[in-house]
Amino acid sequence: MKKQPKIIYACRECGHRVPKWMGRCPECGEWESISEEAVRQNRGGKSGAVGYQSPVPIDAVSIDGEERLATGMAEFDRVLGGGIIPGSLVLIGGDPGIGKSTLLMQVLHRLSGAGRRVLYVSGEESVRQLKMRSLRLATLSPNLLVVSEIDVEAILAMTGSEKPDALVVDSIQTMYTADAASAPGSITQVREATMKLMAMAKHSGVPVFLVGHVTKDGAIAGPRIMEHMVDTVLYFEGDRNHGFRILRAVKNRFGSTNEIGVFEMKEAGLAEVANPSEAFLSERAKNAPGSVVTACMEGSRPIMVELQALLSTTGYGTPRRTVLGLDYNRVSLLMAVLEKKLGLNVAGLDLFMNVAGGVKISEPAVDLGIVSAVASSFLDRPVPEGMLLLGEVGLTGEIRGISHLPARIAEIGKMGFSRCIVPVNSKKQVPRSEGVELIGIRRLGEVMEILFQ
Repeated sequence: MKKQPKIIYACRECGHRVPKWMGRCPECGEWESISEEAVRQNRGGKSGAVGYQSPVPIDAVSIDGEERLATGMAEFDRVLGGGIIPGSLVLIGGDPGIGKSTLLMQVLHRLSGAGRRVLYVSGEESVRQLKMRSLRLATLSPNLLVVSEIDVEAILAMTGSEKPDALVVDSIQTMYTADAASAPGSITQVREATMKLMAMAKHSGVPVFLVGHVTKDGAIAGPRIMEHMVDTVLYFEGDRNHGFRILRAVKNRFGSTNEIGVFEMKEAGLAEVANPSEAFLSERAKNAPGSVVTACMEGSRPIMVELQALLSTTGYGTPRRTVLGLDYNRVSLLMAVLEKKLGLNVAGLDLFMNVAGGVKISEPAVDLGIVSAVASSFLDRPVPEGMLLLGEVGLTGEIRGISHLPARIAEIGKMGFSRCIVPVNSKKQVPRSEGVELIGIRRLGEVMEILFQ
């Protein structure tokens, strides 16, 4: 009689195990994070490894032929660090309907057009549904193979026989392996399926892309260990009500995690945005109070964005603070600096801040733009046309230096801005700036005099 597998309960956040189900993890305190998983039984026999690979000196390891595989989609290659590494395991997450499957279908089409044989495995759609989507995206190619399958062992056997140059599994939460007794989508199944696909990728050199669902908190569903197992974790961000999509790397063993790729969703699929600054500023209203343009760095590329601020009389005892695309705590800090150092009575007003285009900015170099946008809305006076602001604001009201100023100034000149307020210390990085007048400042009060005198 077949022995039933032993069932235990584990937390998907911290991995803590308990003998029975609990509503709250006693280790990390997370609610609804305990789920069941099967324990592998020891089949007996001798302990320890029967054989092992002999270690070799690291300087004797050959990396000839480990060239990156270019997809032909420049924005996608930029995020990966220049292309696909053979044998890499890439996890792509994002909200439902954001365009993950569309992006990967177009990537595989580019590879197939270059003579590569690629395989798209879907656990959520039939091959007919894949054909319908491919017709809409105009991605039909004899080198693009599609199959509807959820059995991991069958996928591994298929990969061994077809020998594709790239494999997409959509999605990892629908995969099933016979080595785990749990249902598809459980912690055990997701972990086991990822382990087998990772071993296949490293052994065969086939790059594998895994599509992962995200939870309502924005994290990839399943055990956090899955993000540690893969080589690269990409998040596809954007508002489904807006056309722009941003592909961002939060982990990359073979490249920078600061690069982003910008796409625009159209009827025929995703189109690359070669000049994000122009796209984000295309609908900007001129001479509008509360609107300020600044330049942020995303990896090695400067991107100009519009910051919008709106102050209004509060109807409640506690003023509201609604911030989209910026760090909430950073905005609160800068509001306190405005109140204390410039005497602007903004603490009792509702504040609404937004980065136009759905971009998320975390670097402090846009502090001066945030402060200027809030002050412009408070005074109901627009920032002078053609003016751009860069600089970090300290708690004492001083303007601190920023990095990569020459690259930012070059982008500013391309977009037709004539003047830029920058920190005095950073101005030394740019001895000459053709077409852009640099105004060096030291204190926050100097900025207000220049903008609203």
